[in-house]
Amino acid sequence: MRFLMMSMANDSQPDEKLFAEMAAFIDEMTASGVLLATGGLEPSGVRMTSVGDEITVTDGPFAESKESVAGFALVEVRTKEEAIEMCRRFRKIVGDGVSVIQQVFA
Repeated sequence: MRFLMMSMANDSQPDEKLFAEMAAFIDEMTASGVLLATGGLEPSGVRMTSVGDEITVTDGPFAESKESVAGFALVEVRTKEEAIEMCRRFRKIVGDGVSVIQQVFA
């Protein structure tokens, strides 16, 4: 089962300890073959909306910057519970904030 784990933006500033802990966590997930992709996302972006034949392009994917997705990890695990546990470990490393987990179909 594949899951997309997304971390929402917050106001905290990363430090060297955070970078070291995240690097170790990413290395562990990579070595176990669970991590398929990971990355940070720019806070701005483009929102495209279609209604019939009309497509509207506007700046920014979200109304407020605190709603934007700051980063993601695509993982392949056996169960949803495993994905939740990975995200729990991630939240313990990065501290306060919000993450979203969604199963990827296909």
